[in-house]
Amino acid sequence: MMLHRRRPTPVSLALAGLLSAVLALAGCTSADDSEPAASSTSASGTTAPAADVIDWTDCNGQIQPIIANRPGSDRALTFSCGTTTVPVSYDDPAGPTLQLFLVRAVLAGQTDRRGSLMVNPGGPGISATDAAIQSALTLPVDVLQHFDVVGVDPRGVGLSTPVECISDQQKDAITAAEPRPTTPAQLDAVFTQAQDLADGCSEKYQDALGAFSTVATARDLDRVRQALGDEQLTYLGYSYGTTLGSTYAELFPDRVRALVLDGAVDPDADEQAAAESRAQGFEAAFDAFAANCTGLVGGCPVGGDPRQFLNDVLAQAATRPIPSSRAGETRQATPGLVLTGVQSALYQPGAWPQLAQSLASARNGDSAGILTLADTYTGRNEDGTYSNVIDANVTVNCADTDEEFSAATVRGLVADWNVKYPLFGAGAATSLYTCSVWDAPRTPLPDRDAEGSAPILVVGTQGDPVTPLPGAVDMAQDLTSGVLLTWQGTGHTAYPKTDCVTAAVDAYLIDLVAPLDGLTCPA
Repeated sequence: MMLHRRRPTPVSLALAGLLSAVLALAGCTSADDSEPAASSTSASGTTAPAADVIDWTDCNGQIQPIIANRPGSDRALTFSCGTTTVPVSYDDPAGPTLQLFLVRAVLAGQTDRRGSLMVNPGGPGISATDAAIQSALTLPVDVLQHFDVVGVDPRGVGLSTPVECISDQQKDAITAAEPRPTTPAQLDAVFTQAQDLADGCSEKYQDALGAFSTVATARDLDRVRQALGDEQLTYLGYSYGTTLGSTYAELFPDRVRALVLDGAVDPDADEQAAAESRAQGFEAAFDAFAANCTGLVGGCPVGGDPRQFLNDVLAQAATRPIPSSRAGETRQATPGLVLTGVQSALYQPGAWPQLAQSLASARNGDSAGILTLADTYTGRNEDGTYSNVIDANVTVNCADTDEEFSAATVRGLVADWNVKYPLFGAGAATSLYTCSVWDAPRTPLPDRDAEGSAPILVVGTQGDPVTPLPGAVDMAQDLTSGVLLTWQGTGHTAYPKTDCVTAAVDAYLIDLVAPLDGLTCPA
């Protein structure tokens, strides 16, 4: 079963799991995640407070050693960690609560401070607290001189009362499964796997699964904004983070100061259109990788026909899974793990050399590189445990949609898309079945025009394999105050990768000077 990432996230996960390590060092824990989120008592044992409060602690001493020697770690940064509570249901604001976890990064010597810049890296399911730390190391210093950088793990994600209802063994099975199921038996196995996953999560959380919707998370953001003391929200969201940000703008248009929505998810595409666009985007990304590799002066590690080379590796892994030279590794790479590793690397051109070398090594009998790429995508740790990125990804995606697809419909789409998109079509089609058997309340995403909002900057990349450019065009057109900025580059998301985009975004964030609608930045 292909991961149901209809709204994927950047693969830059260099700090994935960082905060878990921080809390272990500090002797702290997140809210008790052994209880269902909507149990009769709250995560903190109290009802939601009348006013928002963040309980901050100094975690600089824990984070600084972990980021030491990373690019940007020489900046004069200090870090604080915090917790706050929000209602499980905003229909019952004084009822049971969830605990959210936050990180704030502050650069010494700030001048003319504008407030907080809240960041979300996408997913859904990727930690925004890790993203805040990464952003503090990589965002332009001009931005850090005016803003604290704040990340709050969305409800159910990371350390914010994490949803955990899929076992590590199930996750290993999901990623190792046939990635291009086409036979009746293979498709039956996919449907059974999806049903087992849904049954397990429903049994543990019951109706509480419905609490982890994007609409609820957007309401959480507004409470955090108030607790931070900001009159309006300044926000930087990537990929799924554009869905969250635009939902916030729809709910609270008068509370928007500046929103940057980079790598916009198409708000007009239904589930089927989004899945097909994803398959098409990854096929195009693989072709771009192949063209780049075969054009290298020193030669391409995967030969003159990278697509055929990949198909040969997949056939090899199907016949005899490929072992790994990594110390202590007991897994062998199946076709599912190989294609997951490929998909992981296609997010950013910077990972293409690693992909070429990993495929060449796999062909020679060593899957260590391809397993590393796959694990980056799925949140698997070296000890075989996983983050809750898969649990949260499925839970949020399914809370956000009421569309359903029958097994017969999915079988028909598999037959069609496997021809159109031979690497990624079948997996994209079967992903549509995941939420069809999900047993939980739904809160579909609202239409989003955010009428009455300040200008909202939507950024799209011409060669984005994950959230193709038409999605950004649609988002900017749908938002009454939307302003479109296009980068003619390649890869998932654009800021701050190039001077033109960076200058436009910085001016907007700092001084609220939006670029001309339709501005195009060269690659």
